[in-house]
Amino acid sequence: MSSKQSQEQQSPMKKRRNSPNKNVRYPFWFGGSASCFAAACTHPLDLEDPQLLSKLTQVRLQTRKPDMPKSMVGTFVHVFKHNGILGLYSGLSASLLRQITYSTTRFGIYEHLKSSSSTAPTVPVLIAMASASGFLGGIAGNPADVLNVRMQHDAALPMAERRNYKNAVDGLIRMTKEEGTKSLFRGVWPNSMRAVLMTASQLASYDGFKALLLAHTPLSDNLTTHFSASFLAGFVATTVCSPVDVIKTRIMSSHESKGLAKLLADVYKLEGVGWMFRGWVPSFIRLGPHTVATFLFLEQHKKMYRKLKGIDEPEAFPSA
Repeated sequence: MSSKQSQEQQSPMKKRRNSPNKNVRYPFWFGGSASCFAAACTHPLDLEDPQLLSKLTQVRLQTRKPDMPKSMVGTFVHVFKHNGILGLYSGLSASLLRQITYSTTRFGIYEHLKSSSSTAPTVPVLIAMASASGFLGGIAGNPADVLNVRMQHDAALPMAERRNYKNAVDGLIRMTKEEGTKSLFRGVWPNSMRAVLMTASQLASYDGFKALLLAHTPLSDNLTTHFSASFLAGFVATTVCSPVDVIKTRIMSSHESKGLAKLLADVYKLEGVGWMFRGWVPSFIRLGPHTVATFLFLEQHKKMYRKLKGIDEPEAFPSA
């Protein structure tokens, strides 16, 4: 066989290896890694205060007592004044643990399902893939999610009621010893339902918005497109998840076991239908930047991976 014939036979293989490929299999951990970077950047916005005066936004705005700060800015100032800059990063270890478990699972399964599809998935198919991924991610990340809520909520409690977990590992150990393993999965079902809604409205909508922007605007697959699509995805995710987010937070931060039906009845009796969107603005201020940062980091992860593997940039229109 001549060298020319050998080159001709090898060239198609090389072309296939370096040609645009919508079904690139990225490492499973990329989503968790990107989410951890995002959490480290936006964690102060995730410190949610309502009951006392010591954190920042959503958790405490959703569980606030009447005499506590009623605005996000007031809560933020109170946190900084009484706890300093480090107070804004309280519970960071639990937040990172949550991303390592919850986000790694949901992003990893979702990306795997997408790359395994023989054809470009439609939006309904993407939503189904994201829903299944989110459900499994919600279960995997529930222990860390309980810790995350408790550690952020701790400073809002009277001194005698504070749990004072040193970090995520200490919290897991103490919860298991003091309350049993069942405590690690407190609120797992509403949390999993919330994870389904979050992943479907966040991941699937990101791919959908990205495809629309590429198809109907002059934008290319670049930072502007990633930012725009992720910002819109954050808006959708915040709105869709708000009611479940409030329920999840109240169940996880509660010191008493209360059935979901009774909790909803009590909340509706006291607050009417307005409870569904309590804390929406601080939720969006938290989730919006986190969603944007997550997808920007994820896209950079993928870009560097393709560069290292010698894979050409994907086609103009993503699978959506």
